[in-house]
Amino acid sequence: MNQRWRKRLATYRDPGEQIRTADYEVAAIADDNTPKAFVEQHHYSHKFPSARFRFGLYSRRGELEGVAVFSHPCSDKVLTNVFPMVPARQSVELGRFVLLDSVAGNGETWFLGRCFEQLRAVGLFGVVSFSDPVARSAADGGTVFPGHLGTIYQAHNAVYLGRATPRTLKLLPDGTSYHARTTQKVRKGERGIAYAVEQLRRFGAPPLEGNPVEWLAHWSAKLTRNFRHPGNHRYAWALNKRDRRHLTAVAPYPKQLDARRAA
Repeated sequence: MNQRWRKRLATYRDPGEQIRTADYEVAAIADDNTPKAFVEQHHYSHKFPSARFRFGLYSRRGELEGVAVFSHPCSDKVLTNVFPMVPARQSVELGRFVLLDSVAGNGETWFLGRCFEQLRAVGLFGVVSFSDPVARSAADGGTVFPGHLGTIYQAHNAVYLGRATPRTLKLLPDGTSYHARTTQKVRKGERGIAYAVEQLRRFGAPPLEGNPVEWLAHWSAKLTRNFRHPGNHRYAWALNKRDRRHLTAVAPYPKQLDARRAA
């Protein structure tokens, strides 16, 4: 089944459905405002990555029904470990891929293919993407994310590169992650600190006053819980056929979600 989102709730469509491609158009989006609003409204993480390329799936009525955001990760190594033959800026991560529940089951592979065509046209070498197979629960026990295997990546012939590095996550009461990069913004007073503080304030932390390191240590310990994550599944595509020889699958595609739930 193919995952869909609406107002941060996941649903599924039958992959046997056939999208009427004549009813849709894929177009580049020039700025962050429109895709960011869409992601924050519909994706469970309600977080927007550091975008380099943004594409929208539009219906014939002009309504935005899907967004693909290709981003640059916090570390160049996310890209260069997969594509060591080119500089990091010649590849991207598929940072967000969100389709509404109105889009037919096989719509994502068609949408992704149109995005790849445009990335290929501007000279990019490859794309890396990750799928998180661990379900998330909120503090009250409700499921906020059912986990996903990367089924659409498999359907679009991605090369499976195994698990990413295991890590310890700090989960907020709503089941979303309070990322290490976010905590660094508070500790060092970097750009984006207001949003980093607001994430904790939503769950009861007071305004940031005094020593930010002490404030963060206290409220992070009070409002987050640790979860040892086994690592996301990692996939990659070389955008040109001649370059696909550089990628070798390390194992068959995964077919089952992890049994353990992040609770």
